[in-house]
Amino acid sequence: MKRRNLFAASLAAGALAAGRKSWASVPEAAQAMGRTAPPGTVPALTPARVHADQIMDIKVCLRPFRPAGPRLEIEPVADKIVVHNYGHGGSGWSLSWGSAAMAVERAAPLMEKHVAVIGCGIIGLTTAITAQRAGMNVTIYARDMLPHTRSVRANGSWTPDSRIALITAATPDFAATWERMARYSWQTYREYLGLPGNPVDFRDNYLLSDTPPDEADHTEPAPDISKGSYASTGVPQSEAEFAKYADRIKDIIPAAELLAGADNPFPVAYARRKPIMIYNFGAFGHTLLSDFYQAGGRIEIREFHSPSEVADLPERVVFNCTGYAARDLWGDKSLIPVRGQTAWLPPQPAANYGVRYKGAAMLSKSDGLMVQGVNLSGLGELEGVGNSMEQPNRAEAEQAVAVFEDLFSRFRPRRG
Repeated sequence: MKRRNLFAASLAAGALAAGRKSWASVPEAAQAMGRTAPPGTVPALTPARVHADQIMDIKVCLRPFRPAGPRLEIEPVADKIVVHNYGHGGSGWSLSWGSAAMAVERAAPLMEKHVAVIGCGIIGLTTAITAQRAGMNVTIYARDMLPHTRSVRANGSWTPDSRIALITAATPDFAATWERMARYSWQTYREYLGLPGNPVDFRDNYLLSDTPPDEADHTEPAPDISKGSYASTGVPQSEAEFAKYADRIKDIIPAAELLAGADNPFPVAYARRKPIMIYNFGAFGHTLLSDFYQAGGRIEIREFHSPSEVADLPERVVFNCTGYAARDLWGDKSLIPVRGQTAWLPPQPAANYGVRYKGAAMLSKSDGLMVQGVNLSGLGELEGVGNSMEQPNRAEAEQAVAVFEDLFSRFRPRRG
């Protein structure tokens, strides 16, 4: 069976980040960042209504963090060929299409017409659709449909290197692999812009701080050597251990702009604006499932308890897209849970933007106003690492909501 090439051959190299320096004023900060928002380009923002008594849902996900990065390998099981595609940390939504393309690329030489996908989260669905586009007939086997998976308990925005790997655990060529996934995913997601229901969209995200931006971006305390590291404990002990690759794709990602003077509508000293890509779960899930079914795909509700059970499937090639469940199902004890919780308030289409401030994030989406504590304890990327509790924590949700309740109580909308 003829397969088309899934990737372009050339990739742009990323530039190194500029060294840290102190900024004494907004103009000085703007000059160092290289761009200030043109005067008058910030719209008159409607303040969001963020109060604890408006919380209508709290969701908890377990990000499947794998220190070496996502597992994209082939493994024989009985008379089957299993193609693994799991372990994306906090980057599953962002890297899904690129990771799917690489998984299908590995299966293409096997020349199988009928294949199976285990898992119906975002990784499973994009893998299934990518296999269909490569000419395969696909059956998804899953315990839960997309709306009930851990995928839709995430925040659903472009975060391609969020807890994706550890510097010491990733192979030397992983950075290039990550870049291929990120670029392919970014390009594929752009094909969903402008569709009915806005399955993929952009929001202006406002990054706020009371101190100069460089200080706000480097709040992590110095590593405590007495705590060891991933190599000595099996769990990362410092934010500095996480790999960062965003500079490799900064030629295609919109940059932040500093807001100065009257163009800063927020009651804080420093505000930056950066467009971010977001995924509206309901609309995007409906679009993906429609595409899958229209291409002849079928879904069978089925739960697996051990790798030996794949021997019962009629398909010879099986894509394993089980996320954190692979820790028990496949015995991959390298997977580390990273707990993440989101609180959901009723949709507020008039406040159609995002804000990040004091360790909390707010994002207006079509299915609700999402509020998340991303760094309330000051741990940075270590927030939630090793925590497998999936029960909602109301106090945590209210703490994150309180950040924005206070912010918008001081907010004075600019008339325009």
